[in-house]
Amino acid sequence: MSPALLRMMEGWHRTPAVVLDRCLTVLAHNVLGGALFAGHTHSGDLLRLVFLDPDAREFYPDRESVAVNTVAALRAAAGTGQEDPGLVAAVGELSLRSEEFGRLWARHDIRRKTRESKRFRHPLVGELTLDYESLTVNSAPGQQLVVYQAEPGSPSEQALALLGSLAAPGTEKSGEPNGRGTYT
Repeated sequence: MSPALLRMMEGWHRTPAVVLDRCLTVLAHNVLGGALFAGHTHSGDLLRLVFLDPDAREFYPDRESVAVNTVAALRAAAGTGQEDPGLVAAVGELSLRSEEFGRLWARHDIRRKTRESKRFRHPLVGELTLDYESLTVNSAPGQQLVVYQAEPGSPSEQALALLGSLAAPGTEKSGEPNGRGTYT
C-alpha cells in the first residue's frame, strides 16, 4: 500500500473508503470505511462476506443484486490475463462452499466494479444508501480504491455521521477497525 494513498484516505473523515485487491479482500481502509464493514465474520473480505457470512442477508438488503455484481466483478478480475493463485483458490473455495456462488460463476457475467448505489443495514446505525465510485490504483495493478458517499442532507448522511462519531479514535473496541488501515 502506498503511504500517500493511506494518508489521503485518512483525511476523509466523512467518506468511507477501502482499498481492495482482485479477490475483493480489504487491503486497507480509513476509519469510516472500516466501521462500515466491521462486526461481521468476514469484514475484511467482501467476497466471503457476501457468500459465506451469516449476516450478509441482513447487512445487504439487496443481497441478490450484490451477489450477482460481486461475481461479475470477480470474473472481470479473472479475465485480466494475470496469473493470480489467490483468485483461483477463492473461486475454488466458494464454488465448494456456496451453491449460489457456483451458479453465478457459471453464468460468466463480466462487469467491472465502477459506480453504483448500494443499500446497507448497519447493525449500529440502521439503513444506509450510499453511492460508491471505484477507482483504479495506477501505482498498484489489481488494486482499486472504493469511495462511498451519502446524498447530502439525507438520512443516510446523518447515519454515516453517527457511524463516524462511534468509530472515532478513542472509541475503538477489539475486532473493530483501529483507524490505521487494519483491524485490531
